[in-house]
Amino acid sequence: MKRLLTLFTLCLGMCTTAFAACRDNVVLVHGNTASPSSWNNTINELKRKGYASSEIFTPDWGSKSCASCNDHNGSEETPVRNAILTAINQSCTGQIDIIGHSMGVTLAAQQIYKLGMAAYVDTFVGVAGAARGLLSCGVYPYNVWNSTCGYYGLSVGSPLLNSIYGEALGDKVYSIKSYSDQIVCSTGTCYVYGIHSSRLWNENATYTYVLGHFGLQTDTYVKQVSLIQ
Repeated sequence: MKRLLTLFTLCLGMCTTAFAACRDNVVLVHGNTASPSSWNNTINELKRKGYASSEIFTPDWGSKSCASCNDHNGSEETPVRNAILTAINQSCTGQIDIIGHSMGVTLAAQQIYKLGMAAYVDTFVGVAGAARGLLSCGVYPYNVWNSTCGYYGLSVGSPLLNSIYGEALGDKVYSIKSYSDQIVCSTGTCYVYGIHSSRLWNENATYTYVLGHFGLQTDTYVKQVSLIQ
């Protein structure tokens, strides 16, 4: 009996430890012409919180030299789609968390919608995204001067943005934004039809910082990680 109790206690401790270590895999989707290294601060914070490298997925997508060439169609989609599917398939919880920056927000949202995987996303965090479009791209189909602003791009009312608007992104949805964002607010206003373009539909909360477009990614890493825990 004593031996059985010892084995039960040992098993209970091991099972508790294993359960505590089981957490959602995390997918980090960078912005236009950026690279996975742009997430270094967030990755370091995740590891400080106990995440293993195998639990963090950083798809590398798009041209690094031609920002206006990138959109949400074709080769840009593939790395993000593969990362999301692999993260879900390898998740010990059955769900994942996604954090996107800039164009990575809408690219991740598009893949969730196209894959029909919203039920597998526990938390979606959009950082400095243009979920409602970029006024600098114009209003579709007018002033659509490159791929980034085109049919599959970020012009206000583009078919791409219309296709994902209102669609479920996860169980919990958050946005991180700024009124000093030199990309989203480049025309002098951050608003599209009265709403900050970085705000997501059906979001649980939004957080505002006095930071630029890229600082929102690199300097809010503590908040990003706190939102997925």
